[in-house]
Amino acid sequence: MKKQTNLSIDFCGVKFENPFCLSSSPVSNNAEMCARAFEAGWGGIVYKTLALESKFKIVMPSPRLNTYNYAGKRMVGLQNVEQITDRPIKDNIKDLTWLKKSYPNKILISSIMGYEDNDWVELAKMSEDAGADMLELNFSCPQMAHPAAGHRVGQDFQAVEAFTAVVKKASNLPVIAKMTPNITDMVPVSLSAKRGGADAISAINTIKAISGIDIENYSPMPNIHGSSAATGFSGPAVKPIALRFISDLYNSKSLGLPLSGIGGIETWVDALHFILLGSTNLQVTTAVLRYGYRIVEDMIEGLTDFMIARNISNLDELVGLASRKLTDPSNFNTRYQVVSIIDESKCIGCGQCYLSCHDGANQAIIFDSVLRKASVDEQRCVGCMLCSIVCPVINCITKKEVDTQITKHAAIF
Repeated sequence: MKKQTNLSIDFCGVKFENPFCLSSSPVSNNAEMCARAFEAGWGGIVYKTLALESKFKIVMPSPRLNTYNYAGKRMVGLQNVEQITDRPIKDNIKDLTWLKKSYPNKILISSIMGYEDNDWVELAKMSEDAGADMLELNFSCPQMAHPAAGHRVGQDFQAVEAFTAVVKKASNLPVIAKMTPNITDMVPVSLSAKRGGADAISAINTIKAISGIDIENYSPMPNIHGSSAATGFSGPAVKPIALRFISDLYNSKSLGLPLSGIGGIETWVDALHFILLGSTNLQVTTAVLRYGYRIVEDMIEGLTDFMIARNISNLDELVGLASRKLTDPSNFNTRYQVVSIIDESKCIGCGQCYLSCHDGANQAIIFDSVLRKASVDEQRCVGCMLCSIVCPVINCITKKEVDTQITKHAAIF
C-alpha cells in the first residue's frame, strides 16, 4: 500500500508547507515580489537583509553582476556585488507586516544585520512586531562595504556568539545563523552561534571569487568604473562546495542543529542532494534570477514523484541519509576494485576514451584503428572510470567489480 506523500517540514518548531524558500537576496526585495513568490508556491521567504540606514547608508555599485559561462553552458555561476537592502527600514517593515497579514499560512523570515548590539536588538524587535516567523542573522555577506559587518563578523567567533546572544535575549523568535563559506571550517564558528543560542544554521552564502577578466582592458569583472573586487559567487558551480559544508555541519557530533541548505539549488535533484546530506530547509536565489519563481513548481513535482515512487511519506525519512555514509578516506574498503567494460555495440569509435586514458590515466584502453573500436586491458585498468566520464555515449562504458583477494589467490596457483 502506497503511503501519502507530505512535503511539509518542521523547522525549529515552525511548520512549512514545503521546504523551498527564497533566500535573502534581490529575489526577495519587496512585498510585491514576495507575494508573487508565495502565489507561485514557495513555502517560505527570507526577506532581503534589513539594516538601519541611520547607521550606514547602502549605495549599490553598478553594474552588479557578471556571469561565468563554461563549455557552451551559460550562467554556470554568477558573481554579484549586491549588498543588503538599500530601501528605507520603514518601507521594509511595512512590507513585512503586509506580507504576513496577507499570507498568514506562509513562512516569513526576516534577515537582519546590525553593526553593534543595539542595532541587532532594534532590528529583531521590529521584525517580530511586524509578524516575522523567524529571524536569520546575516553573518556572511562577502561584499559589505561596512568594516564591521557581513563575512568579517562571520569569521569572528566571539562576535558571532555575542550578537546571536543579543538577538536571542531581545526576541522570542527562532534564530537562524547564516554562515560564511569564506572560512576553512564552518563547524567551530557554528558552535559559537550555538553557544549564543542559535536554533539553526543556514549555509552557504556566496563564495568570494573573481569570475572573469576583460582581456581587452585587463579589468576583472564586473568592471565598475575601472575597478572590481573579489565578491560573492553563486549558482550551480558552487553546489559541490555547499554540499561539503552541509555534510560537515550535519556530521558534527557537537553541533546538532537543524540546517537550511543554500548553494546552487536549481532542480529537484539538487534539492534532494541537500536533504540527503542533512538539510531540512532549502533556500534558492540564483536559479530564480535565471528562470523566475516558477521553478518551484518543478522542484515540488519532482521531489513528490521521487517520494511516491519509493513509498516515502515525509522528508524526515530522507534527511542525512547520504551524510551518514561519508567516512575518512583511511576507512575505504579497498578489497573490491572495479574495471571498465566497453559495450562494443554502442562504441562509435571516437577514440576519446583511448586519448584520455593514455594521457591522463593508466594506459588501459586498447583502440583498434581499423575497426574503430575500443576495448579494455583489465590487467592495467585501475578502475578510475575516467573513460566513462569522457565517453559521449550514455552507458557505453560501465564497470564490473573485482574481489582482489580472489584474484590474488588465483594468481598464486
